[in-house]
Amino acid sequence: MPTEYVAWGWTRGSGLPGLRSIRKALPQPSANQLLVANSVIALNPVDWKMIEWGHDDWRDGHVPGVDGVGVVVTAGPDASIRPGTRVAYHQGLSADGSFAEYSLIDARAAIVLPDELDDAVAAALPCPGLTALQALDKLPQAGVGDVLVVGAGGAVGSLLAQMAVQRGMRVWATASPKHHEQLLEQGVLGVFDYHRPEWQSELQARLGSRRLSAIFDTVSARHAANLAELLGYNGHLVCIQDRQETAPLPAFSTAVSLHEVALNSLHVHGVEADWQRYQQQGAYLLQQVAQGQLRASPLLPFDFNELPAKLEALRDAEQHGKWITRLQPGQVPA
Repeated sequence: MPTEYVAWGWTRGSGLPGLRSIRKALPQPSANQLLVANSVIALNPVDWKMIEWGHDDWRDGHVPGVDGVGVVVTAGPDASIRPGTRVAYHQGLSADGSFAEYSLIDARAAIVLPDELDDAVAAALPCPGLTALQALDKLPQAGVGDVLVVGAGGAVGSLLAQMAVQRGMRVWATASPKHHEQLLEQGVLGVFDYHRPEWQSELQARLGSRRLSAIFDTVSARHAANLAELLGYNGHLVCIQDRQETAPLPAFSTAVSLHEVALNSLHVHGVEADWQRYQQQGAYLLQQVAQGQLRASPLLPFDFNELPAKLEALRDAEQHGKWITRLQPGQVPA
């Protein structure tokens, strides 16, 4: 085992241009931790946002990155997952993350990979897939009919739309035209181009006398608030980006419920029951993709040394898909 590893380090106030290749001392796991040798790292929007915005717990040299896949090389004495196991994980924002050769994670955050699932596909799943599942879990167990997924061409929205179809919901979506055919093939009833100003009236015409039971918005709180009038009585407005700070509709009108989704909060506020649910959802997600029941976003491979540039490409929405990089410990230049 090496005594140091290569990582991308954050610099306060410098944003994406401030990311630097650094060396850090290799940590050792405590009681219920795992040291993972990363084989694939995936990029998510939260990564570039936190690098540009900063975080209260970050200091210079903090390693960003929430999603990764690798092999457990060392396990704490209380960890149930043993060395040699392939795992995917979602890392909390306060800890050093996945943009590195090695990551130290809470054993509860590790999800064992099915044998047939490729590391790169698995790495692209934790943040968007678990976010989508948590968003769906905001709705009641029964009584949900028509739902709208806003931004169904993205990593979160695409998985959410597919899983909503699996749960028997009547799913409608907005997405750019290049995603329409695939979404319709996956069971979405109708897809609308959000660039067209008349898309809302087109949706309402398709619904007829029905109203939406839920809206899942992946854009922003302001965008979600502008859609609230599409909801029917006792509907649900689920914000996946931001949260509603004020009610978007008058009191005692359609009595909609407001929901926020914050996967990182599990690492701060989760109790054992919450972590058990995380494990169940993670295993379900990986197995569904491995069996071809869910289709993940296309992969966009890049070299580890290009990571800052690809975060900029993700921020600027230059390509559709999941940016992923493969690496082998000891083969990453400092």
